[in-house]
Amino acid sequence: MKFELFVALRYLKAKRKQAAISVITIISILGVTAGVTALIVALAISRGLREDLQSKLLRGTSHINIQPVDVKKGIANYEQLTAKIKTVQGVRSATPALYQAVLLSSGSRQQPVMLKGMAVDDSAFLAEGFFDVLQGSSLDLASPAGDPVPHRIALGTETTKQLGTFVGDFVRVLTDGGELSPLGELPVPQSFKVVAIFSSGLSDFDQSWGFTSIGSAQRLFGTGKLASLIECHVDDIYAVKPLAQRILAVVGDGYVAKDWQEQYRPIFQALRLERIVMVITIGLIVLVAALNIIIALIMMVMEKNRDIAVLMSMGATQATIRRIFILQGVIIGAFGSVFGSIAGSFICWVCDKYHLIRLESDVYSISYVPFLSNDWDIVLVSAAAIAISFLATLYPSKSAAQLDPVVALRYE
Repeated sequence: MKFELFVALRYLKAKRKQAAISVITIISILGVTAGVTALIVALAISRGLREDLQSKLLRGTSHINIQPVDVKKGIANYEQLTAKIKTVQGVRSATPALYQAVLLSSGSRQQPVMLKGMAVDDSAFLAEGFFDVLQGSSLDLASPAGDPVPHRIALGTETTKQLGTFVGDFVRVLTDGGELSPLGELPVPQSFKVVAIFSSGLSDFDQSWGFTSIGSAQRLFGTGKLASLIECHVDDIYAVKPLAQRILAVVGDGYVAKDWQEQYRPIFQALRLERIVMVITIGLIVLVAALNIIIALIMMVMEKNRDIAVLMSMGATQATIRRIFILQGVIIGAFGSVFGSIAGSFICWVCDKYHLIRLESDVYSISYVPFLSNDWDIVLVSAAAIAISFLATLYPSKSAAQLDPVVALRYE
């Protein structure tokens, strides 16, 4: 063991008459531990919310949407466009979709939703998957030719609760269009069979979206062979910007691309800002612990004047004395970081495994707070805590190194 480390450890083990220094040292370690623990938990919450929302949003929506500049016109040649888009390297699938706001009714209950028609008979629909289907099957959305029930629909759990429907029931779907009559244009409801009940994990989505085949949507909306957009799924979801430009170059003028980062930008920007605020706020705990380290080392320098003078008279250099007190602060920071990392990781694991923090899904869209700790976050937080502890030792160690041994031993 090096001389400086040996002396630093001896100084941290205060004797009975130096109990105040020992108490402050313990408080400093606890302060660093609390700061590191809180930061790890806060970062785990932020990362968990971001990853959870991102996975749930992207599971039922596309990575890139290609739509016409004039959305009212729709896309007539969507079959040719999807074939072109699939040739772009990095694009995993491309399928047309058609959506419009409708009103669902069952008995006396009504619920407005956004009904989306998808290419359910396309192999890409099965490859990309669907939400968690709790009842029925999403495969039943594609009705066989000549089937007596041509219109089928998949509804979210919140919608079915509102309507009181189950798999096998029929709901009436009304659009803003209709047939002419002596009283004017009246909406004509279409009967849809509920073949699947899904759960996306997001209350708002389960309450405001319904899904059917694109053929049923075209007949219901009276659009003919039109699609609202073409949904693209890509291999790398973080490379959507350059991929969107390459897709636009293939499809030609008259179209725009909207990727998932742009579509959900307000949500992820809010989470990013929240993460920054949490790091700054909770980081103050570590700074308070750093002040305790400064106080502990200053008191130790005052208490150890005679010992420092003896060491310097025996040949210890100013650099040696400085390293002794720097090591004390770094040891405090290291112990606090280790204890904080263990405590933070354990708290995150328990809270995420047992869903200890429950939320009202109607308010927050998710039923519990997800905790997702990351090894790099733990390493960075621990390194930052040790670095702050090191900076806190600079002034006390400099004061100790500048002590004049003659003055300190004059009256001894």
